Amino acid sequence: MSLAQVHYTSAAPGDEGAAGRFTAVGPGVSGALLAEIEPLVRYELPAGVPDRPSDGELRSLPQAFTYAALSDGSRLVSRSAPARDTGGGTGSGIRFHAHAVHLPPGVPLPGDRLPVEAWRSPHWVAATPGGAIPDPLTLPPGATAVSEGLDDFAVSRGPWLAAVLADLRRASDAEAAGGPPVVLVERQCADVARWLGLASVTLPRESAERLTFTTYTRRPGSSAARVAGVLPEDAEAARAAGLRVHVCAGQSPAGGGTDDVWATTAARIWRSRSPELFQEARELPGEPFTAGPLAVTALCAGIALGPDGRAAAAGWAADRPYTLDAKRTGQLVEALTSPGIDDRTSSEFDAAGRLFGALEGRCPASVTAPLAAMLVTEAVRGGNGSLELPRRDAFVGPEGAKVAERLGPEILTELGDTTGSRSVARTVQLLRVARLLGVDGTESLPSVVDRLAPALLAEAAVREEEGAAGAPSFAATLLELLDEQFEVRTALLGALDRIAPQDPGAVARFLERVALPFTGTQVLPHLRMCAEVSGAMATLGGDRAAVWHRVLRAAGLSPFAEPLVLRTGVGLVWEDRAPTVEEARLLLDAATSDSHRVAGTWARLVDAALGASAAEPSATGTPSAGPSAASTDEAAALAHDLLRGFPGEIGGRERAGLLLLDLVRELRAGAPEPGWAETVRTLCAQAEPVEPALRERAHAALVERLLAPDRPGAELYDFVHGDDAELIAAYDRTARTETVRTRLRAQPAYAADCFTVWTAHPHAGKAWPPVAAALLDEVLRPAVRAMSAEDVAEVESTVGRTGSSGRADAFRDWNRSSTLGRLGRRIAGRVRRG
Repeated sequence: MSLAQVHYTSAAPGDEGAAGRFTAVGPGVSGALLAEIEPLVRYELPAGVPDRPSDGELRSLPQAFTYAALSDGSRLVSRSAPARDTGGGTGSGIRFHAHAVHLPPGVPLPGDRLPVEAWRSPHWVAATPGGAIPDPLTLPPGATAVSEGLDDFAVSRGPWLAAVLADLRRASDAEAAGGPPVVLVERQCADVARWLGLASVTLPRESAERLTFTTYTRRPGSSAARVAGVLPEDAEAARAAGLRVHVCAGQSPAGGGTDDVWATTAARIWRSRSPELFQEARELPGEPFTAGPLAVTALCAGIALGPDGRAAAAGWAADRPYTLDAKRTGQLVEALTSPGIDDRTSSEFDAAGRLFGALEGRCPASVTAPLAAMLVTEAVRGGNGSLELPRRDAFVGPEGAKVAERLGPEILTELGDTTGSRSVARTVQLLRVARLLGVDGTESLPSVVDRLAPALLAEAAVREEEGAAGAPSFAATLLELLDEQFEVRTALLGALDRIAPQDPGAVARFLERVALPFTGTQVLPHLRMCAEVSGAMATLGGDRAAVWHRVLRAAGLSPFAEPLVLRTGVGLVWEDRAPTVEEARLLLDAATSDSHRVAGTWARLVDAALGASAAEPSATGTPSAGPSAASTDEAAALAHDLLRGFPGEIGGRERAGLLLLDLVRELRAGAPEPGWAETVRTLCAQAEPVEPALRERAHAALVERLLAPDRPGAELYDFVHGDDAELIAAYDRTARTETVRTRLRAQPAYAADCFTVWTAHPHAGKAWPPVAAALLDEVLRPAVRAMSAEDVAEVESTVGRTGSSGRADAFRDWNRSSTLGRLGRRIAGRVRRG
């Protein structure tokens, strides 16, 4: 069909206020479309053009070749070019003429050509014709001028190639319509057209057709095209407008690269002068701009790619192992495993591992063997612990023997190295590769496992401190190793079981994250305890005694047969705290003293006895004023048994503390050796820093005994004259308790005894006299006032009988002063009222 043509020329010199006019309009082009077309075909001369340019200068001026989409869905292909003014007027001597072809909606270019192919068509005219002219879009068969020399042009633009192709690809996206253009800066507008020619070959057809453009403009910021060409002098203005600018004329860019793997691969194909590969790649499955098909095609054609391109090719082929034929599969594997490559990355090796897994069993071993060899070589020499290793049968035959001969000594040397640190992932990988290649590491296995076991716990602990959740990164490969190699599993589980008693909490936390397979016939009592404790605590809550019994049962061994299960159990249940006295009694009774001595758990029992709380909850739920007699008795009894059971192990301040507790037991239930107060003071000094609870227990037991009716006088004398302020303060507190007050009111003989004691030593140091005077006035006097006359007389009689007549007189005077004091206060009150 015949396409409508439009001609537009600039205003004649002297035509003020006019930019130009349409000189010819073909049928079907409405006035509304002409208003839309006019700004598209206007032309602005470059800066610095002489008024009367020579013919050569005129020919060197840029031409604007434009492909635009119009609002009604139609398209416009035009060329705007400068021409000499022949009107004889004054001025620059230059006009421009625009020749355009209108394409109605849905109408393709003649011959199904792309718009850029019409560049340099011999049918574009520089003046309005007088008659019919050929359609410039009807091109001769074969390549047009723009496609000639594209290979050379691509090579000359190598530094910019990948970045420009990436931007042209993004500009051709359907969602990019209406966005700012990509600006290409070239000295010749023909080179901008060549860039568009590269894009038309590289991009899929539908993307290339969406790529509207103009090869020359002075104002790219206001251009509706997706690609705009400008001269170097206008590049800075384009940058200032915030546009994406590629200065392709001049010095190569410092970086010039892109992380777009598709564009990087396309650039390598162009530099290899193999544009036919783009069509070949488009015939492979995959999204249009995924790098995989293009990278596979390039590698099979012998074009070297970078690590990202090789990874993309391997990954794509791994996902589609049946797509490539045997020839291209072999070519791809050969390219990926080339010995000349020295820049492989972890992601590339991972992709190669997936490709090996996809091809294994589907291709002959001769095809996959190079991949397998590359993977295990990287695992040994590159330290890539995340690689998916091939199966053992991948190395059956000469290829396997060759790889084993090359890598075996390196593996054994590194496994046998006991200096420095080696990560868990590295050790696991070396052990797996050793088995894969049939390398015998039996001699080094014990030392390897002895280093691996604590490293597992250490790396898991670091991850826990960092707050990372889930299993450690080495967990999956570790479990694969244990599943593959029975001897390693047996040795490693045994090593972990041996170190579990030293830090059972760490082992238990590790087993929560990594479920080691120890359900077989190995005894492993400590590992089984560590695995059991989490579930036991979740089920039994705070009942630590019940958790202890359950964990101990999980061991499957008696503490008599294996004393160290005591240490493991105590570490699991009471990891960060001391047992209570009741729990310590349970532990002590669970095994013999010899078992606790071997396990070292006697120290935890000592901590329990020394750390027992002095203030037990009362019936009201608030702490009582002093130590509970029951809890004190239990702690003291425990101390007595510990001193008897571990005489050679307990020493220093711990022994002094336990002796204090044992003295408490004797003070309350037996007949301790004389010198109670001095013994308490001595043991407290030896037990420094003594626990406040323990000091309180000892003081309370001593003063309770000194306040008892049957206390020895010598002990009381020593106590009073010892002038120990802390002990005397404890005596004062206990004497003011309701127990003592009740006994004073109910027992005249006890009241008489207290009067005698509290008045007998008026000059005994500094601490005792004020305390004794206060007790007489504030504790004894209220008790005597509450007595009957008969009881008061009995007190007086007892004081005289046990002391002397002078002391009886002293009591009468003390009691009378109290009475007279009350009487005097009553009289004074009456006088005041009168």
